[in-house]
Amino acid sequence: MRHFACTACSILFVAFPLIVSAQTMKPVKISQRARELHFHSIVIDTHDDTTQRLLDPHFNLDARHTDGQIDIPRMKAGGLDGIFFSIWMPGTIIGPVAVEKALDQIDAVRQQVLAHPSDIILARTAADVRRAFAEHKIAALMGVEGGHMINDDLAVLDTFAALGVRYMTLTHTVNTDWADSANDKPAHNGLTDFGKQVVLRMNRDGIMIDISHTADKTFYDALATSKAPIIASHSSCRALCSAPRNMTDDMIKALAAHGGVIQINYHVGFLSQEYLDANKAHPEIAKRMQDEINAKCAKEDEACQIMTENELVHKAMLDGSLPRVDWTRIVDHIDHAVKIGGIDHVGLGSDYDGSDMPIGMEDVTHLPEITQALLDRGYSDASIKKILGENTLRVLAECERVSRQMQAEHP
Repeated sequence: MRHFACTACSILFVAFPLIVSAQTMKPVKISQRARELHFHSIVIDTHDDTTQRLLDPHFNLDARHTDGQIDIPRMKAGGLDGIFFSIWMPGTIIGPVAVEKALDQIDAVRQQVLAHPSDIILARTAADVRRAFAEHKIAALMGVEGGHMINDDLAVLDTFAALGVRYMTLTHTVNTDWADSANDKPAHNGLTDFGKQVVLRMNRDGIMIDISHTADKTFYDALATSKAPIIASHSSCRALCSAPRNMTDDMIKALAAHGGVIQINYHVGFLSQEYLDANKAHPEIAKRMQDEINAKCAKEDEACQIMTENELVHKAMLDGSLPRVDWTRIVDHIDHAVKIGGIDHVGLGSDYDGSDMPIGMEDVTHLPEITQALLDRGYSDASIKKILGENTLRVLAECERVSRQMQAEHP
């Protein structure tokens, strides 16, 4: 199912060294060391659904909002230096309409870059991200969340690449014509022959292969086919939470062995087994929430649905209707992924503005808490820099190298 976002309307941000969550009212102390490390590191988030808000002509990314989780002022406050804006629509939207809607979202991202040149640049390469950081600007990148948007046409994939798309998730929550999803009944036993062509074309175009949302067999087929490392742009660890979207330990090991990165997702239903079990055991809660969402939001108003669901989920966690999930679960999943795959193969993929956030990580201003928690758990400065962004930059750069090589071999 689609996971919507939380709202930040009740967040109080206090300048360092304290960040306070209104839900907990417990200050998180950010040490001087953590503050300096965080803001001197390149921090990259590989998955944010803020693009849905950019479609609203009245939304200003440069204003500090009291709802949602991402805007330029809050990205600066949280030290987020690189953001992958997700190009998303349900997998049930297919054909030329899906291509058109994807192009509209890509244009919306590009228009925001043009509107705010002093704050944000469009990044296509790892070098672009580093240049943006040196210029104290935010690097905007794009990822297409679902292979259905290419309409089974490699030329569309080429167009996306030319416009700046730098990863594509092979499926969303339903199968495509050429790949199986983790949340659908298997139809292809992983990737079809055309699906493997898609992977290789992505390699040639310099687009990272993203296996979040894919079936396990699709993951292994993509791994065997790709000439470059692959990523899981917003997935967590199945050993800690059995959501089928999460990665097993064997998958994490295989991903790492091929040089890839798992970017940990912050969604409560991917972090907490208790939450996942309770949500399944009480479908009436989800139905009640959906009824409230339908009453408040138009069917096509994704932004309204996103923020309304988050408000309801947070309320349910706080009043005890659903188990409370605290932000430290994110660090638990980072710990586990590092233990299984190694320090070079873990990153951050929040799903901000697209999922229900844990208590204490209500918006991007709370990112320094992760750096503090990693220091508290004994991670070195160099290791934390890798998790915050360097691992993702390494994969992006390697995909660029493979792309150049393939194009040179077959002009």
